[in-house]
Amino acid sequence: MSGIERDPAKLFAPRACELVSRADGTMIFRSRRSLAAYPRCMGVYLEQWAKVAPERLFLQERGADHRWQGVTYEQAHDRVRRVAAGLLRLGLTSDRPVMILSDNSVQHALLMFAAMHVGIPSVSVSSAYSLLSSDFAKLRAIVQLVDPGLIFVSDHAAYARALHAIQPLHRAPIVAVEGSQGTDDVMSFGWFLEREDAAAVDAAFAGVGLNTIAKLLFTSGSTGEPKGVINTQRMLVSNQQARVQHWPFLEQSPPIVLDWLPWSHTFGANHNLNMVLRCGGTLYLDAGRPAPKLFAASIANLKDVSPTVYFNVPRGFDMLVAALRSDAELRERFFARLQVIFYAAAALPQRLWDALIELSMQTLGAQVPLVSAWGSTETAPTVTDCHFQADSAGVIGVPYPGTELKLVPADQKLEARVRGPNVTPGYYKRPELTASQFDAEGFYKIGDAVRLLDPEQPERGLLFDGRLAEDFKLDTGTWVHVSTLRLRAIAALEPIAQDVVIAGHNCSTIGLLIFPNAAACTQLCGDSLADAPIATVLAHAKVRARVAAGLTALAGEAHGASSLTAAAALLMAEPPSPDAGEITDKGYINQRAVLERRNALVSRLYDPTAQDVIRLT
Repeated sequence: MSGIERDPAKLFAPRACELVSRADGTMIFRSRRSLAAYPRCMGVYLEQWAKVAPERLFLQERGADHRWQGVTYEQAHDRVRRVAAGLLRLGLTSDRPVMILSDNSVQHALLMFAAMHVGIPSVSVSSAYSLLSSDFAKLRAIVQLVDPGLIFVSDHAAYARALHAIQPLHRAPIVAVEGSQGTDDVMSFGWFLEREDAAAVDAAFAGVGLNTIAKLLFTSGSTGEPKGVINTQRMLVSNQQARVQHWPFLEQSPPIVLDWLPWSHTFGANHNLNMVLRCGGTLYLDAGRPAPKLFAASIANLKDVSPTVYFNVPRGFDMLVAALRSDAELRERFFARLQVIFYAAAALPQRLWDALIELSMQTLGAQVPLVSAWGSTETAPTVTDCHFQADSAGVIGVPYPGTELKLVPADQKLEARVRGPNVTPGYYKRPELTASQFDAEGFYKIGDAVRLLDPEQPERGLLFDGRLAEDFKLDTGTWVHVSTLRLRAIAALEPIAQDVVIAGHNCSTIGLLIFPNAAACTQLCGDSLADAPIATVLAHAKVRARVAAGLTALAGEAHGASSLTAAAALLMAEPPSPDAGEITDKGYINQRAVLERRNALVSRLYDPTAQDVIRLT
């Protein structure tokens, strides 16, 4: 494990930012480091690495025999051009995008990059909309809006129900890798690899520029319904240029990444996958994810592939920490050549931050830098970046080179607005929504609040201060800041709270809806309930007593503040529903969707006769 650089001072660029105050109370926060030149499109990097490092592994996935297989940069370049030629032969244009319904795969990547290579937008749609949905409402809406020129699925049989549901809504051919035997109207992905047309591809590629639409990404809807976000080539390449300026070590040693984060979201696609391509690295596709029946695959992969940079969301780190503590082999493999641990998509509880640092010290005798960033689908994705080792969880860093933040006072908080080359020009076919999301100076109203860790030293960075749409007032007029209380509540209810939803809008007190950690609750009850239904476990006296103790602890920390005290809590046996938009693919809980769908449970929190509610005494 010696020889691996982990010193933040050598991995990251020095901090360089400035904070300018205006007379009206707003502030402009920006980098003092200029954004360096960047190419006209992401395809330039594929061309580059196919020449510079043709034999280097680019994308790898597990095959049917469980061995890693995939493509080198030279192979990827050849296949991308062949697929692009096929798309042009089919007549696809910038107005008839490629729609991809499947999870991450080598074929998914080749098709996505092929479309982008010749100016055809790529639309990767969350597989949950096809495989987990019962009514396919979100998928139907996306298909009608996009009017795709081609629809791709990895396995036609697996997606048959979804394809049947959308069949009347489009005129696109269906392309599948497998599962289409006996289906005459389905094209094989292999058809695209049979021919090439260098002249047509070269001409189309030459026409791709910074303003070309690269992809449409549909937001996970953390505060509303999914909408199609236009991502231009400028957004993607400028964001990656800023990334290497903050993380110069990426250009010194190509990154090795093992990642599960879906390409239907900006974190997995625009940040992680594009970073690997930008820097000529290798990406191993992790078919596991932080879910009880799938996480074992992630653990097996981590024992086989030691990453240099590791990305995950808080829910994933929660499961990983437990595995690292109990498995010495996993610890050794995970930390072997790890240089940076990166979390995003939601706030990381302090206990997980502390645990990751403790485990790295235990294994290496040194701390692996643990950092985060902040942004959105509309910013491709990064706005601020913690390219330094912070003292605690929650620091989202300072603005990227080329990006400006306008901090606007709003209801005791600072609303963040963003301007820069990484910001979307708008929402697909929704001009009214687009116009409403930008202020008079062209700053995008991202909907988040932030605060300065130290106003006198802005270079220490920002803290995420919640979604403005999630915060609410009690009937006393007191503001409840949901993100702050959520983290406090999860910590107070450790280990039985997987996540918490905050209720109390226009009420006199706050209530908690708790998504339980089923394994922790069962363990608390003892072996006698090892195989019991979750409802039985949640009703056990020991679990209820732990919740009551958590409410008491939370109230004690609040020192009388009603905005930080929960008067009641309810454990929910039903997990969050992806179909109802209660949880995203990344494990982020949609507070508003849960409160709306479970309104009857919210009412129970305020019903003094409800016996299943646990109350602060």
